[in-house]
Amino acid sequence: MIKKIIILIFLIGIIIPESKAQAIMKFNEFEPYLHQQNDTIYVINFWATWCRPCVKELPYFEQINKNYQNKKLKVILLSLDFAEDIETKLKPFIQRKNLQSEIIVMDDPDANTWIDKVDKNWSGAIPATLVYKGTKKVFHEGSLNYEQIENLINKVK
Repeated sequence: MIKKIIILIFLIGIIIPESKAQAIMKFNEFEPYLHQQNDTIYVINFWATWCRPCVKELPYFEQINKNYQNKKLKVILLSLDFAEDIETKLKPFIQRKNLQSEIIVMDDPDANTWIDKVDKNWSGAIPATLVYKGTKKVFHEGSLNYEQIENLINKVK
């Protein structure tokens, strides 16, 4: 009986996920996401719920994620929200906005040690977006619209 209950709880968790927040990582855990050597295009957006321009552009990343769903493109929304706000602010935000892209939470407050590893020209301001495929890479600091994101994607194809 206990085994059946455990299996049921597991299946409910799969069918009704609590949040799209997949992982909480330190930069060294996230860094391999920046260096994938395959034929997938990675669109990594650095954002936070407290950043108005970030929130404004999220629907464009969600649309890219939806439109490229069956293509070799992966959208990752890297949240820079504070770890203490994950349960009270980030998860409710994700559910309210029905975000479907993969979401990773960066829990590494010493940004000065990793900003240059994302892009040497990045000031650390958000929103910021990295698009890459293999060794082709483009980085944009500031807000984007749908067409601008597609232009970045086309530069690495």
